[in-house]
Amino acid sequence: MVPAPWDSVPPEDTLFALVTGANSGIGFAICQRLIDEYLTTRSLTSHLVVIPTTRSVKKSQETIDALRRHAREFATTDDILRSRAGPNYDPRSVTKRIHILSVQLDLCNLADVHRAAEQLVNGTVSSPANDNDALYFTSLADVRIPRLDSVIFNAGMGGWTGLDWPKVFHNIFTKGLVQATTWPTFKAATAGHVVNPLPDVKEEKVPEMGQVFCANVFGHYLFAHKLVPLLSRSESDPETIPPGRIIWESSIEPGWKNLELSDFQAIKTNAAYESTKRLTDVLCLTATLPSARPFVNSYLQPATKSTSHTTPPRIYLVHPGIVQTTLFPLNAFMFFWYRVVLYIARWLGSPWHPITGYNGAVAPVWLALQEQEALDAVKAEHVKWGSSTDWWGECRVKKTEVEGWGWDGTVETRKELKNEKGERGAARKIVGRKSGATDLTEEKREQFEMLGVDCWQEMEKLRGEWEGRLGRVLGRK
Repeated sequence: MVPAPWDSVPPEDTLFALVTGANSGIGFAICQRLIDEYLTTRSLTSHLVVIPTTRSVKKSQETIDALRRHAREFATTDDILRSRAGPNYDPRSVTKRIHILSVQLDLCNLADVHRAAEQLVNGTVSSPANDNDALYFTSLADVRIPRLDSVIFNAGMGGWTGLDWPKVFHNIFTKGLVQATTWPTFKAATAGHVVNPLPDVKEEKVPEMGQVFCANVFGHYLFAHKLVPLLSRSESDPETIPPGRIIWESSIEPGWKNLELSDFQAIKTNAAYESTKRLTDVLCLTATLPSARPFVNSYLQPATKSTSHTTPPRIYLVHPGIVQTTLFPLNAFMFFWYRVVLYIARWLGSPWHPITGYNGAVAPVWLALQEQEALDAVKAEHVKWGSSTDWWGECRVKKTEVEGWGWDGTVETRKELKNEKGERGAARKIVGRKSGATDLTEEKREQFEMLGVDCWQEMEKLRGEWEGRLGRVLGRK
């Protein structure tokens, strides 16, 4: 096996980041922004390994090619890189430190989830450079991934069918344009979408699962558990390498009413997307609470238990703000005018309209690249971090209010919120707040914590059941 380029580099000068659903939209933009910010903030000898996942070999190769083109263009044109390197700057000295690999992952096929994780943990990945790339990128053949520093769970599905036009006008005229485009209730969808998570199994009857739930939550949940060996840190790892980060991408939209434990897999609801994103919020924000720790500890325990002490990965929560993507089905005419409306909402003062995928990527990339001490100082695991912009489109990361949790699990009075210290302008908590939002109370926070325990318990129960089925299926092959 040929050594990988990063094998001779100190661990603290490398970063391994995986992004799901990265062949287009926000996922692709996250990879672009990772490359740009890593190159301009890290040492001139640091290596970045980006692993976008897609659903086919063809899409993987197209994604690798597109990201290589982006890295090459950025290295050639960016003034910061040129000024840091000096008069003898050669873009190839930069691109040779960017390595893009890809694995295929279908989150609605749990056997495929297992296969992809097994390839990363125990197998090898290849990414040959073609003739056009050979001068700028290193060809990679059968390389091992020694660890993962960040996994960003971006992939998912909306389950929408279009617009409910009466609700569109009702939303705008009763709530105003900014509120209507930030927390819309006019997305049309139907209930009852299910999927067979083990489609290749013929020997036994496999229970169906909520399709949006499987794509947005459970497929990722199982994938992360399988990746724990790469995300954990052992006693033999350098102290300079922080624990891995599991970064879940949610949405700004969901609230308390969107999640019903009686419809945990979001099969009966017409708002399956919002239900799964509310579940994501609850799981992430309660992951460090003592009441949920028994279930979280079980989840973050490697499948093959080690005798040495390991530090488990951390769980973080982000959302991209309001971004225009093809996830919501619109024809070309409506796609154009929807974009115009989003810009108007930003100009009217909304901090939650990044609009482009690259702007929407600011929060997940910030969490992936930030120093661990800085994240710990702001108790980042207790916050839903959103991608935010000002009137001019300048990007920043902003705390987001979550119904039942507030901004960081702290009960604050209206007076304390108005007199917030340390933040100015659009960065203040109350700027961009949902109309009609109620202040957090101790009672609501306790209910949120109890809901978190119930959700963690149900997720671990489902994981046990499906890993049992998966074990039987793989044992027969």
